[in-house]
Amino acid sequence: MSTIKLSNTYLSILFILCFASSALGGTVSTLMSVYLPVVVKDLQGNLHTEELNSISGFINALFIFGWAFGGFSWGLISDKIGRKRALLYSIACYGIFTFLTGLMPQWTGVVVCRFMSGFGVGGVLVVSFTLLSEVWPQKSKAVVIGIISIAFPVGIFSAGLINFIVSSWREGFFIGVVPVILAIAGTWMLKESDKWLEHKQQKTSITNSLWYSKENRKELLIGSLMFGTMLIGLWAIFSWLPTWVQSLISTDAPKERGLSMMCMGMGGLAGGFFSGWLVNLLGLRKSMLLCFAVCSVMAFVLFKTNKTFNPIIFAEIGLLAIFFGVSQGVLSAYIPQLFHTGIRATATGFCFNIGRLFTGSAVLFIGVLVSSLGGYGNAIFIFSVVFLIGFVVVLFVKDKKELTI
Repeated sequence: MSTIKLSNTYLSILFILCFASSALGGTVSTLMSVYLPVVVKDLQGNLHTEELNSISGFINALFIFGWAFGGFSWGLISDKIGRKRALLYSIACYGIFTFLTGLMPQWTGVVVCRFMSGFGVGGVLVVSFTLLSEVWPQKSKAVVIGIISIAFPVGIFSAGLINFIVSSWREGFFIGVVPVILAIAGTWMLKESDKWLEHKQQKTSITNSLWYSKENRKELLIGSLMFGTMLIGLWAIFSWLPTWVQSLISTDAPKERGLSMMCMGMGGLAGGFFSGWLVNLLGLRKSMLLCFAVCSVMAFVLFKTNKTFNPIIFAEIGLLAIFFGVSQGVLSAYIPQLFHTGIRATATGFCFNIGRLFTGSAVLFIGVLVSSLGGYGNAIFIFSVVFLIGFVVVLFVKDKKELTI
């Protein structure tokens, strides 16, 4: 089957749906972080700090573990049933369980819903980038994927905005109805990837080469380490950033918590948008080295030099987020192209999500170790050291897979 040339109208619809579903995924992912102190207090009452940290860490960690499990699972599902159905099912999944989160009377129900919300979000981010990598015209593919990568920080910004204007955490989680509507509309608007259809018609079974091919194993290792180390640092920071900001202020500070996440979102948006052009200027390797280096420095500046709240913290958060955004744009375009159609979603899901298993542990242990490590700033910074590991990994990556944008 020859590749079908898709109309500009359809490509625009596809772009909007992928962008919107990824943005809403970012909102869902971050919404609990901005409401967390209020949610736990509402469901559990006034707790000692150590108990609060333990429950908070557990809720955030369960979401990330759900995300990782979803990334693995939806990659496999997408290679089996197609990109269209997998994408729409995963959108509906996180929408339904986000809505249900706002209805839960006990925190046990909240953590179950958060796990399933994460399961859906993990699928959306894997399948949407896989679908775009297969159907989008080659000449603008990398730039479009880079732009799509800013959808997640748009969602982070939106979560901060929701917290800023909606005081009730239960009403805030009713945003889950929007992705459900989006998934229903997508059943009529989306088409299946013709590359996936062509692969299925060939009736070949080569998925196992993901594990048995020496070249694939090498690419899986590199992709997983590059993406995973950035994820661990990123999630360790923004899962606990509002709580850290609150710890610097003696009174309740909903506006400062919300603004901190909005700065994360705006910085990530700017970084992701310009990531393609940065690769053109510096190349993949130098771009990633710059990302890991700046993130390492800014993590030190943010969490080791600020002992009381100062408005300059917002600028420091924004600069850190810019290079988070750049890294996500570059890696989202780079990783899917490493693998052939039959294993692309599975391999991309593996690379995107293996690090989340460790990320969930990092988020959990920050809450547990706050007291013994001398505060949120010290705990977050210790897990941010992972950026240096990512820097070392990139030193051994050659530019043989450079992107042309």
